[in-house]
Amino acid sequence: TLDKYIGDAVMAFWGAPMPCEGHALVGCKAALANQKRLAGLRERFSAEGYPPVRNRIGLNSGPASIGNMGSAARLSYTAIGDNVNLASRLEGANKAYGTYILISESTRQGAGEAIEVRELDYVKVKGKNQPIRVFELLGLKGETETNLLEKARLFESGLPLFRARDFEQAIVVFRSVAAKYGDDVACENYIERCEHYLKEAPSADWDGSHALTEK
Repeated sequence: TLDKYIGDAVMAFWGAPMPCEGHALVGCKAALANQKRLAGLRERFSAEGYPPVRNRIGLNSGPASIGNMGSAARLSYTAIGDNVNLASRLEGANKAYGTYILISESTRQGAGEAIEVRELDYVKVKGKNQPIRVFELLGLKGETETNLLEKARLFESGLPLFRARDFEQAIVVFRSVAAKYGDDVACENYIERCEHYLKEAPSADWDGSHALTEK
């Protein structure tokens, strides 16, 4: 359901007004199709002398209040609630990781083994105190490039080291990702965090999460 345009953003949801079986996977497929279509448009725009156009997507799954909201003078069929807000926060969080599709743990679980992802972080988005795991959506099972999967697994091997406070070894892993696969914003962020914690150790109750300060 196409909900609304918000400036240069588009908001959409699945599951209302009609049920949508496997809505998490359907959302992931739509996001991937969006990026594929945009890649084709970039080629056309380039040939016509226009600058490249990119977009970011945030996906979250969960209950929401959906219906005609507003007043007798102006009604809008829309979805509201914490889960809607989280999807919006994930869209903005792409900027912090140099990614284009971020999905929540609930969407990752809902889509199951049909998708390929890279676990990125354990984050507290702006306005939330409860940290969540976030993932970069890479593609569909059986359709994702091997080098993306290999890069994801190598990157993910550094996360337990980071969360166990073994920051020196975590730096080694994240630098190896960049060395083998090229510059990666997420790796740069983790290296910066590790270097900071080597100088100033995190508090005793640190849970490995990272607070995102931007929407």
